[in-house]
Amino acid sequence: MNQKAIQLPVTEKTKSETSGSAQITLEQLIESMKNLQDDFGQILELSSEEKRIVEVFFDSFLRLMKPLAKTIPVSPSSLPDEIGNVIQANVDPKGNFMLLYPDGQVEIRNLREKNERDLMICVLKDAMPKFKQLTSDYRQKIENRMNFLSSVTKEMQKISNSFSEETEK
Repeated sequence: MNQKAIQLPVTEKTKSETSGSAQITLEQLIESMKNLQDDFGQILELSSEEKRIVEVFFDSFLRLMKPLAKTIPVSPSSLPDEIGNVIQANVDPKGNFMLLYPDGQVEIRNLREKNERDLMICVLKDAMPKFKQLTSDYRQKIENRMNFLSSVTKEMQKISNSFSEETEK
């Protein structure tokens, strides 16, 4: 991006031009510009940190979601109006957001991109409770298997021990 500074001619103002209460002094203008510079510095710093956080989030999300599901559904009603009439939406752990429209058109948006951050927040607000439920369901599935296997294994051990005692006699 190539930007050039434009120098404006400085002219002396007449007394009637500077006497209005809406006039700003040169010192106030310079102070305002310094504040503007500080704001832009903070914007750059925050944007850089936001990018890093988004990358870490999706890397972690990918690792956590891998054993659970390929995508999480997102309620179309949770999406901003500018998305349009969506009949189905899903987010994958890499940050791809798939939208299905009534005419069969499919749109994929990358939520990692800077211009999609507001949409990312909407999607995550809807998807995270579903991710939590998915995680709880998976934990329950493992617990049920463990309970079953534990019971069956205990019985198998009893039978095995009885059989071993009988064959040793």
